[in-house]
Formats: sequence, C-alpha cells, structure tokens
Amino acid sequence: MKESKEATAVKAKPKLSTHIRYVVLALIFVNIIINYMDRTNVSIAMPEMAKDIGLSTVQQGLIFSAFGWIYAAMQIPGGILLDKLGSRITYTISLFFWSVITVFQSMVGNFGQLLGLRLGIGFFEAPVMPANNRAVSYWFPDDERGTAIGIYSSAQFLGLAFSTPILFAIHKSIGWQGLFIVTGVIGIIWSIVWYVIYHDPQKSRWIGADELEYIQAGGAITEEEFIKEKNQQPKAKLTWSNVKKLFNRRLIGIYIGQFAISGTFWFFLTWFPTYLTEAKHINFLQSGMLSSIPYLSAFAGVILAGYVSDRLLKGKHSESFARKLPVITGLLLTLLIMGANFTTNPVLIIMFMSIAFFGNGLATITWVFVTALAPKELIGLAGGMFNFCGALSSIVVPIVIGFLVANGNFSSALVFIAFIALLGALSYIFIVGKIDLPKTNEN
Repeated sequence: MKESKEATAVKAKPKLSTHIRYVVLALIFVNIIINYMDRTNVSIAMPEMAKDIGLSTVQQGLIFSAFGWIYAAMQIPGGILLDKLGSRITYTISLFFWSVITVFQSMVGNFGQLLGLRLGIGFFEAPVMPANNRAVSYWFPDDERGTAIGIYSSAQFLGLAFSTPILFAIHKSIGWQGLFIVTGVIGIIWSIVWYVIYHDPQKSRWIGADELEYIQAGGAITEEEFIKEKNQQPKAKLTWSNVKKLFNRRLIGIYIGQFAISGTFWFFLTWFPTYLTEAKHINFLQSGMLSSIPYLSAFAGVILAGYVSDRLLKGKHSESFARKLPVITGLLLTLLIMGANFTTNPVLIIMFMSIAFFGNGLATITWVFVTALAPKELIGLAGGMFNFCGALSSIVVPIVIGFLVANGNFSSALVFIAFIALLGALSYIFIVGKIDLPKTNEN
C-alpha cells in the first residue's frame, strides 16, 4: 500500500500545480544563514574586542562556549515547546529575541556583560534546528527529505562563505560594535517576514491540492497523524517510556556522531579567524577572504551528501548504506585537518582546512537519522536530544582549545579536532550499525 502511494506521488510530481515546499525550503535556508551569522560574528569581532575589553585566551574560549551552555540545556524544553507551538510561532519568537540580544552585544564593556549576552543568544536559538527538521518533515516526502535537509544544512556553510568576507569588511569599516548592530537588525526584520509567510502545509493558502496530496502520499507528516498520535499517547514528555525510546543503541550512536561532527564545525565557527590571524599571521582582510574557501567546500559537501544519499536510496541500495556512507566518509576526511600543522604556506593551510571542512559538510546530513530513527510523536523531543549532544561540543571544544592555545600554538588543537572526528566515524560504524528501516519512521 505504501509503495503504491509512493509510485503515485512520483508520477504526479511533474504535473504539480504548485511547488510551495521549495519556497518553504528557501525561507528555512535564509533563517539558517541569519542564525549562523549571529553565531559567528563574535569570532570575527573577537581579536579586536579582546584587546578593547581585555580578554585572555581562556576567557575567549569561555565566551565562545557560553552560547552552548544554555543552548544545550534548552534543547529538551525547546523540543517540547516546538511540539506544542509548531515551527511558525517558535521560530518567530526565537529569531526576534536573539537578534535583539545581538544588537545589545555592541554595548558590552567587560567579560561578564559579554558572557551574559552570549548565554541569552544560546537560550533563544535552542529550538532552531529541531524547528527546521519539523518543518521539512511536514513539507517533504521521504525520497526528497534527504536532499531538503542537505540543502538547508548547507545554508550554514554557504551563508558563512559569502557573509564572512562581508562581515570582516563591516568590522573593518565601522568596528565590532557596528558589526553587532547590523547583524542584529537584519534578524529582527526577517523574524517578521517568517511569521507572515510560513505556515504548515494544511494551513498554507498557497499550496495546491495536488502538491499537498503528493507530499502526504510520499510520507510527509500530516496534521491528522499529528493529532492522532497526540490523542493516543502523551506527546513529547519525559516519561520513562519515552526516555527509553530516546536512548536505544542506534540513537545513542547518532548522538555521539553529532557531537563529533559539531566539534569540527565549532572550531571553524569560533577559533578559525583567530587561528588565521594570530597563529598563521595572515592579515585581517585576507583572513576574511581565505576563510570563505573552507565554508564553500563544506557547502559542496552538504549538497553532494544529500543528493548522493537520496539517489542511492531511490536505487537498490539499503537505507543503511545510502544514509551512512556520506557521514562516515566525511568524518574520515576531517582527519586531514592535521595536515595544516606541517606547513606555513597559506595555500596549503587553506587546502587542508577545506578538505576537512568538505568532509564535515558531507557528514552534516545526519539530521536525516532523526527522522528515520525517532518515533513520529517524539520527533521534536528526539531532535532536541540530538541537537543537545551536538551542542555539547559547542561547550567543550572552544574551552578545550582556549587552554590548548594558551601558549600561542594551535597544533594540539587540530589534533584534538581530528581525534573526536575519528570517534564519530567509529560510532557510526560500530554503534549505529545497520539501519535498514521501513520508511514509515516507526520503531
């Protein structure tokens, strides 16, 4: 029955009267660009800000990690809130308030003030990634979801690739205070745009009946299924039964993998500009241009991972092979980040960084495992748990690197990043194991 529905959906695809799901994907894409722009602006401002308000490398590491402290702690409450309010309202509230706090960062004068504001941004950004996953689960059928997740995940890299040189230029032109003001105002405006345009499929005024039928026949979550599951059992609550569902072997494996993947990302998001300017002595504006190359590489990795994974899944390959191949390959490629320890040539440094970040991009498709492995009624909560484990790396990695580079040498920091990437690859190989699951997302 499921197969016949999917076959009908595939045949109907070329004749659809609307393609609103792609508009929704574009909205999510912009959301993530703004989200990561507001995470990375502090790393661009940090070299000059540290001098202005007097921050040691250990304090800088604490500032970089402060976002993750409360971001990780709020993943479970954020997932519960998301399942109650939905992506539209949750995202609007989050985006508006973290953007206001971004503006306030332009007024800091000491370590404590900056630390408090970074905690505030982490608080309001907590539901973001689960909200993205929920929206895609509602708007995309099974055999398009991997590509959709790959596209929206790529926004963090593509957005940073093009925005980083611009942010460096803004900083150079109007200082770190102006940088926070500009990025914050952009987010405030976009929160209004999101609220006005986004709706779930059955509440959208623009979607055609044939597109709605197509995505639902293809396995997208429907409002009826949501209500049915909600009435049948407690939804997104931390009951003992739900806790056991969230900590089966395969989910634990992807939690470990997400920590490893996020660890590499948080190096690039926090310490990378300082690495280029302070450790490799590349001038400020040149660092802005060079730092965009690894982000573009990661973007290419994400797009390739989603496309290849979906193509393999549509063919005769198992879901286990199709979904895990890009992740494991990407984590192993990340080990090449250590190559930068053996050269002072800027071209070779960027080459090693780009290969490592390309691998990180390949591995970032892991959100597809949340949809594939988590019970439907717990997608928001499972997504929160998954993102919580990734967020732990945003706490651990910046602080550890802050201590490792206290003597000005980044070599041990790159070895540390490679080590946790290897742990992630081993987790997907031996702990997650084979995941040949039916596409109904049921455990």
